[in-house]
Amino acid sequence: MTARAIIIGAPRSGSGKTSVTIGLLRALARRGLRVRGAKSGPDYIDPGFHEAATGLAGVNLDSWAMARSLLNGLVRRAAEDADIVVLESAMGLFDGIPGTPGRSGAASDLAALYGVPTLLVLDVSGQSTTVAAVAKGFATYRPEVRIAGVVLNRLGSERHRRLCAEAIEALGLPVVGAIERDPTLTMPERHLGLVQAGEHDDLMAFIDRMADMAERSIDLDAVLELATPLTPHDGNFTCALPPPGQRIALAQDRAFTFLYPHVARRWRDEGAEIVPFSPLADQAPRPDCDVCWLPGGYPELHAGTLASAGKFRAGMAVFAKEKPVHGECGGYMVLGEAIEDADGVTHRMLALLGHTTSFAKRKMNLGYRQARLLADCALGSTGDHIRGHEFHYARVTDPGNDSPIADLADGQGTPLGPSGGRRGHVSGTFFHAIARAGA
Repeated sequence: MTARAIIIGAPRSGSGKTSVTIGLLRALARRGLRVRGAKSGPDYIDPGFHEAATGLAGVNLDSWAMARSLLNGLVRRAAEDADIVVLESAMGLFDGIPGTPGRSGAASDLAALYGVPTLLVLDVSGQSTTVAAVAKGFATYRPEVRIAGVVLNRLGSERHRRLCAEAIEALGLPVVGAIERDPTLTMPERHLGLVQAGEHDDLMAFIDRMADMAERSIDLDAVLELATPLTPHDGNFTCALPPPGQRIALAQDRAFTFLYPHVARRWRDEGAEIVPFSPLADQAPRPDCDVCWLPGGYPELHAGTLASAGKFRAGMAVFAKEKPVHGECGGYMVLGEAIEDADGVTHRMLALLGHTTSFAKRKMNLGYRQARLLADCALGSTGDHIRGHEFHYARVTDPGNDSPIADLADGQGTPLGPSGGRRGHVSGTFFHAIARAGA
């Protein structure tokens, strides 16, 4: 029996989607349901909160980065061992990039493709009956995307709730939740978005407060009634990233955290063993591993500790002489000569590649990426096309003289030029690989 599903959408980021999603996930799990969280688009932080709230691994579902066959495969897997899938939209429900219809990266693509209804979260602070016009716009903007109900967020009073709810329900849309303003339920943030689940003090207590809010303010029975059976199409995993080796040494601690759940899951499905190690604890990759992977994260917050981790530095140098090493975003930065932190202090890094990066003068780099590999590496073979995403504030202050690892374009195909670096067995990129390109 397949799961039922519902999408949590909103007009924009900051409307309260994540708080509502986490609260619903935990509250439904408290009822004894097997609940899985999913995230539209390339966000790699929210799935950690979803897993903490439910006990089931989260998953990214990205209509731009993932071929339809891979998307179908991931949806089917998400549904087969859950009673309900709660899918959180990225940004606004219809926000994506222009291009091939149905492949914008927006949550609305998933709503249309799989017939999943949307629960619309509206931040009603500073307005009242005007919210009905917003709700009507969402309900009519894309006919194949069904708005099934509304949750009112950040209400100021009972009168405020009544004005908003009556106006929306006059349109035929049920209001199934009404949440009062509560600054204690704000999700902590830093420059890449939310603080990660693993860094949150008293994580489960915080998640349970979210669930208390959902039980108090949202009609959970009504939400379950709005959810519909999730019926994915036939899919396969031919466009998934293959494991880069049989035994993968994976850096894993507060400095290295950004690995997509679907990537790690596929590696294990293919028979690979993931062997974690902690650079912050001055650990090196085990010498019996075939490849070392440094994922993204926040190395700039721990640059001093990494700089002084002698065993990590020495072990990485020895490993890289004979075996592949790959770094993504933060991992790529650590592979370079040095990182300048936000205070202007420079910390030496592994010097396995020649670039230097800085946070002293931040510059946002954000967007989907299409990469054609220029050499064999942990991501694939020469000529392979990889789709991914880039989101960081670091600037390259010295590019070094390493050969690039890929020719890069943005999500719409505009060339961005050579990118990343490679030297011997070592490679790195600022973009996070999501999947092989495919139709």
